[in-house]
Amino acid sequence: MLIVGEPDRIYIPELPRARLGETRLRGLRLLHTHLNGEALSQEDLMDMVALRLDSVAALSVDQFGGPERLHVAHVVPVGELSGPDAKPYDVLASVRWDRSEVDFSALVQALEDEFARQERAVASDKGRERALLVSVSSAPKIIQERSLDELAELARTAGLACPARMIQRVDKADARHILGKGKLQELEVMCLQSGAQIVIFDQDLSPSQLRNLAEATERRVLDRTQLILDIFAGRATSRAGKLQVELALLKYTLPRLVGKTPAMSRLMGGIGGRGPGETKLEIDRRRVRERITKVRKDLESVRRHRSGTRDRRAKAGCPVIALVGYTNAGKSTLLNTLTGSEVLAENKLFATLDPTSRRIRFPREREVILTDTVGFIRRLPPDLQEAFRATLEELEAADVLVHVADISHPEAQEQIEAVESILREMDLADTPRLLALNKWEVLTEDQQEVMRRLYPSGIPVTALKREGLTPLVAAILGLLPVEPLNGPPRDPNAPHEESGEDVSYWDVEMGSDVVQ
Repeated sequence: MLIVGEPDRIYIPELPRARLGETRLRGLRLLHTHLNGEALSQEDLMDMVALRLDSVAALSVDQFGGPERLHVAHVVPVGELSGPDAKPYDVLASVRWDRSEVDFSALVQALEDEFARQERAVASDKGRERALLVSVSSAPKIIQERSLDELAELARTAGLACPARMIQRVDKADARHILGKGKLQELEVMCLQSGAQIVIFDQDLSPSQLRNLAEATERRVLDRTQLILDIFAGRATSRAGKLQVELALLKYTLPRLVGKTPAMSRLMGGIGGRGPGETKLEIDRRRVRERITKVRKDLESVRRHRSGTRDRRAKAGCPVIALVGYTNAGKSTLLNTLTGSEVLAENKLFATLDPTSRRIRFPREREVILTDTVGFIRRLPPDLQEAFRATLEELEAADVLVHVADISHPEAQEQIEAVESILREMDLADTPRLLALNKWEVLTEDQQEVMRRLYPSGIPVTALKREGLTPLVAAILGLLPVEPLNGPPRDPNAPHEESGEDVSYWDVEMGSDVVQ
């Protein structure tokens, strides 16, 4: 290929992709002239890395246009052991143009062999794909770092490894790629260095930005919302949970449907096949809208079913205690410890998606229903807020809310405030509420003193240990409504009337020493 450019730049057309792959170079070498005797520029090196060229060379010329010196660079594999400052290229010492002895065929073969070995090592990393985390925001760097820490936890929950991250602070994000041109090249370099197959942005991306970034990086690109949706889709087990996730996925997908060239041809319509008809894209969108309507009707049926279950609980006079809190704060662990059940409890975000209820008998034959709800998170996608309204309706029928907070988390105060803000938005600010400071034993004495001053009404607990829950149980009993005096007391051994596919009950004797 012969390209004629301007004195200071050349335009490289679209290149063939026959040899392009994770472990292969493109099979092309770029040789161009530098008229002012300068060496390879940073832009030359970034173009070589981004295009995966075998090498890039600059030939300097004298004042008469005759060749003088040759400057050559080639890409190199960069692994975890290469160090944080390792560059994905190697610049060779310049030589006279007629003294170059580089065997490019042998060099490229050796490089591709090394890329293949590195790729196999990455693939054997416990079978997990690698993701590069990116934050582009006007917020201070420390806030972006904290947000990326949470994004890394989300990625780990999704089964991804996160070896690298990138942060850019901007006043206004680029409308086309969200990143600037220089940062986009740096992103490609970091992907090569870390072996990342997926790029995850902490911000929500527009459909056009998703497409442009995928084309520019030649990797899968996700945003925060899509990552959360993928986690929910993999963890929903009940019919209600699956419907809620499907609704959120459909609403997320609808504006991102894109028709490629063959799919944009119009189908026949009108009388006798005349008329413009519909494009394939329009048909896909119509089917998505129809499915959204169907899922919403099914979810409304689920809400009515749960409403009936709550009404039967209210008639039975059995108070409801709802566990709320930030995701991975320890709600399911606390439920298991109090009731002796085995609800899934993992050190992952959103381990519990479906509400789980258990009947527990407190001392003095006082029975309550303990409900574990889905965890909250900052910047929860609006579609998910609506989709999980059926789940959060369990909170509206609760007599007492127990706000479980991971007090050992570096952002414990921000998480507590985020949960309180969501409860206020749901008009639950007036519901009696307790603050359980979980993982109290992890704090040092000084940290415990600070938290006592910040949250004087908070109750220190260790969700894994039953013995330390006595003050919490006593506080719960103190907030419960007084049992009705009319009618005979309910036989605790009588069969329960409640039923439901996502609710089960059994009795647990706490012991007479719980409440003094």
